[in-house]
Amino acid sequence: MIRVRPLTKGTTTVSLLRPNTVVSAHCDLPCGVYDPAQARIEAESVKAIIEKYAANEDPAFRARAIGIKEERSDLVKHHLWVLWTDYFKPPHFEKYPQLHELFNEATKLAGAGGTKGSLDVKVADQLLEKIAEIDKIFWETKKA
Repeated sequence: MIRVRPLTKGTTTVSLLRPNTVVSAHCDLPCGVYDPAQARIEAESVKAIIEKYAANEDPAFRARAIGIKEERSDLVKHHLWVLWTDYFKPPHFEKYPQLHELFNEATKLAGAGGTKGSLDVKVADQLLEKIAEIDKIFWETKKA
């Protein structure tokens, strides 16, 4: 809803542009839109691509696989960052002091030194393990 101020004598441009109502929120959208499953699905895709790459000798297929794997790895990082920066709040980090390190490790495992730059299925498994740890904590916070 937009409220329009009536024009009166002495009304200035600044006063017209000043908001009538100030609102605040603790997240981008109503609660319930966050879920580590998005990161997990992308990480599972990365692992599957690595496995398919290893099983296929076609250079064109392999080139496409690497490009898609890198995109999916970026999506893993994106979904993790959204959880880290938008969902989890100071009380969560107080209750789960390992969260910052867990997110840091997970995003690095999805980055250039991890699945984005590697074709090692073990790295993909490590990433999935970190996401599973984040997922466990996430659902514990939803119970509170």
